[in-house]
Amino acid sequence: MRKKILLLATFIGLLALLSGCTSVNEPITPESEGFWNKYFVYPMSQLITYFANLFDGNYGLAIVIVTIIIRLVLLPLNVKQLKSSKAMQDIQPQLKELQKKYSSKDANTQQKLQQETMALFQKHGVNPLAGCLPIFVQMPVLIAIYHAIMRTEAIKDHGFLWVQLGAPDPYYILPLIAGGATFLQQKLMMAGSPAAQNPQMMVMLYVMPIMITVFALFFPSALALYWVVGNIFMVAQTVFIRKPMMNNSNGGDKK
Repeated sequence: MRKKILLLATFIGLLALLSGCTSVNEPITPESEGFWNKYFVYPMSQLITYFANLFDGNYGLAIVIVTIIIRLVLLPLNVKQLKSSKAMQDIQPQLKELQKKYSSKDANTQQKLQQETMALFQKHGVNPLAGCLPIFVQMPVLIAIYHAIMRTEAIKDHGFLWVQLGAPDPYYILPLIAGGATFLQQKLMMAGSPAAQNPQMMVMLYVMPIMITVFALFFPSALALYWVVGNIFMVAQTVFIRKPMMNNSNGGDKK
């Protein structure tokens, strides 16, 4: 539990650090200074602009395309994370047996538990931190596209479907879809996993969609559009990649 809290704190710290590197309200231009702006935000802004120019200035469609491209590029990392999660899930019964066997709080007993736990990890080729690495690799990319959308001035002056990209959705449709897709994706991820039995994870199941919905209500529609496309992509990824992977695992266990 302590490791999970530490990882969560590190994750939040990284998010805050990258988000605070420059002001979100500061337009991104070729003259923008700093490593973060030059190598992350500006290239992402240029990519969005490139596709917008390709489709007659349609920045909404450009955001959709770039979001899908980014998610496809990150897909191998997500698959790696899913495989790591599956490997950890497969050895949970053995881990519980070890914890039951060495339930004493005695220092020597706990040391023996750690040794046998590490031996179990090595035997099955499981790295408990491997599932976290892809998250940290993805975060700069995802935050960069967030900055690019918020700081590319041309986006604010264009419309897409029923919304003005620089203003909140007046009909609240995108925020509701973004929140609903977030809930569905998390629900599918938890289905059949040990996380479904964790009260803290169940709280997050409802907190995250509410947060996304509230943010999308007040943020520019361009960002809400990005969340909608990204979360729908993650739902599809969960349905077509994670669920078959877990079903194969369960089928193998039955055999």
